[in-house]
Amino acid sequence: MIASHYAEPADRSIKTTTALKNSPSDDAEAIGHLQAGDEFAMLDDSLGWAWGYAGKDRRVGYLRSNALDH
Repeated sequence: MIASHYAEPADRSIKTTTALKNSPSDDAEAIGHLQAGDEFAMLDDSLGWAWGYAGKDRRVGYLRSNALDH
């Protein structure tokens, strides 16, 4: 599969401790936790959920948009 374009991540900071989820739902499984001050590379922000990656392992997931500094 060849991607015709890529999203450029927007660098954001976590403003409050939050869970990184495997899907955009409060009931979704937490796949990691981010602390205030951690960096988050946001690829999309829609319907109150931000999608992107964070941490040394660049884990991909969702978190509530209001957990991010804009």
